[in-house]
Formats: sequence, structure tokens, C-alpha cells
Amino acid sequence: MMSSTVLSHLFIGTIVLIASSTTQANPEITGANSKIMFDDFSYKTLSEAQKNGWVPRTQVGHPGIKNATWWSEGISFHPDQEDGNNTVMRLTSKTDGSPENTRHTQICHQRKYLEGTYAARVYFNDQPDFGPDGDGIVETFYTISPLEAPMDKNYSEMDFEYLANGGWGEKENVLFSTSWETFQLEPWTKINAFDSYVKSLQGWNTVVLQVFDSEIKYYINGHLFSTHGGEVYPEVAMSLNFNLWFIPEQIVESSQMRQYHQEVDWVYFNADKNLSHNEVLKEVVTLRTQKIKQQDTVPHWLPKLDSYCGL
Repeated sequence: MMSSTVLSHLFIGTIVLIASSTTQANPEITGANSKIMFDDFSYKTLSEAQKNGWVPRTQVGHPGIKNATWWSEGISFHPDQEDGNNTVMRLTSKTDGSPENTRHTQICHQRKYLEGTYAARVYFNDQPDFGPDGDGIVETFYTISPLEAPMDKNYSEMDFEYLANGGWGEKENVLFSTSWETFQLEPWTKINAFDSYVKSLQGWNTVVLQVFDSEIKYYINGHLFSTHGGEVYPEVAMSLNFNLWFIPEQIVESSQMRQYHQEVDWVYFNADKNLSHNEVLKEVVTLRTQKIKQQDTVPHWLPKLDSYCGL
């Protein structure tokens, strides 16, 4: 993978926020000792989401256009355009090509996730909401831990990254899966594994990540398109993240403002069960039927860590 990929995850920010559940699940449905995090994103404001452990990024830094703003105002909640009774989280980013007028967006959940089944229902956009098309835009769902030192082996990262206008060697719409052992920026050195799924994913998609028994499996809409293992298997706890940013080497030559957005319907993690695409959907339906809007029974990593949203 090109160095732009690693830049999608680099910034420093230590934030201590403890997640809480707005509604407790029925133990007969989810299991009394289950380690699950589920969020339906049924919020009206970002401050409501923050009470359940979600943290918007505001620190300036990589990735994207250098010195651009990371914009908490770009995180909002709206009725689902296909179902007015459903609420979704929206990440909105915009640029005119200049650092001062670029707004990237990122949100994360506490650093305490390792082995398990990860899943999210996400809406990817191939075109901007307005303005000229063609910028390198990255729409994501990923996990990451801090890199304590260059080439440190105690590092974990697993990425779904959708490039609506191509990039990193691909000319068409492409979804990258990347699993990291470690890296350093100067001089650029990496140890990772990656695959690509070349197809337009405009609209709603379900991504599933199975992390069990020294194997990482990436699924898109029930299709297994990537399997990694060996040295790239995660070793330490990670945070959950969504972000939307611009590839600086792939900005169109226009000073006209353009805006993109990505949406998230729900996110789900189960530390104990290796669940298929269909099994994840059944779990989510069960939680929604029980009117569980948010549940978090995943314990803090031991020793207890601060909630890192990146590096």
C-alpha cells in the first residue's frame, strides 16, 4: 500500500471518556456474560454520542491535506433517507483545495477492542454533494492502536478504506483492506498486507471483519475478499474509527468548494462469537427488536488504558 494509507491514521490525542449504555440489553437475548458493543446512532446531537464514549477528532495533523482542520461540526445525525423512522450518523468533509478551507472529519470509540467480530452498515458516496468531482476521497471504517516507536512490533491496525475516485495505484472505485504489523514514516518503511475490491459501492453496504485464531477476514456485503494472518495479526487493543478525508496528491485543480459525506447506520462488535454476515444482521435485528439503541459490555483493556482515538 502507498504511504498515503498509513497517513489515514496518524494523529495524537489522549482523551479519557468512559462509555455508558443508554439502554441495557435483555440478558436472555445477548447472554449475561457477552462482550458486545452496539450503537444504532439514534442521537440528535454529537454531545449525546459523546456520553456513550464517542470522541470527535479535532487535532490538526495527518492524514489528508496538510494543516487542514479536523471538524467536529462535520459529525451530525439525520433521518435515514430510505426510512424516516431510522436515524444515521453523517460524516461531512469539504475542500476548495486549500488547507485553510479544508475540513476533514473523524470519530472514534474507546481503545479496548482486539479479537472478535466487527461490523458496520455504511453509506459510501461516489460523487460530491456539490462542486467538481474527481478529488481523492477516503471513506473508512477501521481500528487502530498507538505506535509507540518507529517499527514497534506491538502495534495493531485493520482498515476498510473506500476510494470513490480511485487512488493508491487504482484508477476506479476501490475498497482497500489493509492489516498492519508496523511502519515508520522517515524513511518510509512498512510491514503490512493488503487487498483491493474494485467496484463501485455507491449506497448502503455492510462490512464485516472477523478476527479469530490468528486470521483476519474482510467481508463486503457477505463476500469474503481478503484474508490476512501471520505477523499482521493484531497484538494490542485498538479504538474503533470512522473518518472521511482527502488525498493531498489527488486534489483537482479547482478553487470551487466541494463537499462529500459518508453515513453510518449502526456499528457492532462481539468479542466472543465468530459471526457471519447473516448472523451479524440477525444480531442487529434482535437488538433493535428489543429497542436497544446502544449497548457496551466490552470491558476496558487490561491494564486499563486511556481512550485513544489514534496515535
